[in-house]
Parts: sequence; C-alpha cells; structure tokens
Amino acid sequence: MAWVCQICNGMASYVVKCSDCGEQMEARGAIQDYFDDYSPYLSRDITKKADGVEHNRCVHLFYCVGCASDKRVTINEILM
Repeated sequence: MAWVCQICNGMASYVVKCSDCGEQMEARGAIQDYFDDYSPYLSRDITKKADGVEHNRCVHLFYCVGCASDKRVTINEILM
C-alpha cells in the first residue's frame, strides 16, 4: 500500500475560490513540478524529500485568471 494524492492521480478535483476577487481558481498541479525544468519528470519519492511538507500531504498550486493571484493548498493523501 502507498500514500497517493487524489488530485495528482485524477481521482478527485478541488474547487478553490479566489480570496481576492471571488473567481474560481484553476488547478495548476503539484508545487513540486515547479522546482526546476526536470522536476515534473522525477519520481514523487525524490521530490517529496525536497518540498518541505510533512509526510502524507501534497501541496497544489491554484491560479486565478481574473486577478493573477495564486494560492497553495495542502491536500491530504490517502492510503491505497
């Protein structure tokens, strides 16, 4: 069994409203994918060690096209 993020694995979606303008924000993926050019291609086991987030959590970036603000949301992973 392993801990997995439901959003990264397409098992769930997450709706976030912008706290600045109220628009629905777009999901832009896990924050680890933005570390450098190669991080989206690395194993999650590697990037999880560098993200600074406690075990069994995945941080996702959400972006508002209305006002260009972004927000980081911590998602609890599930055991599968």
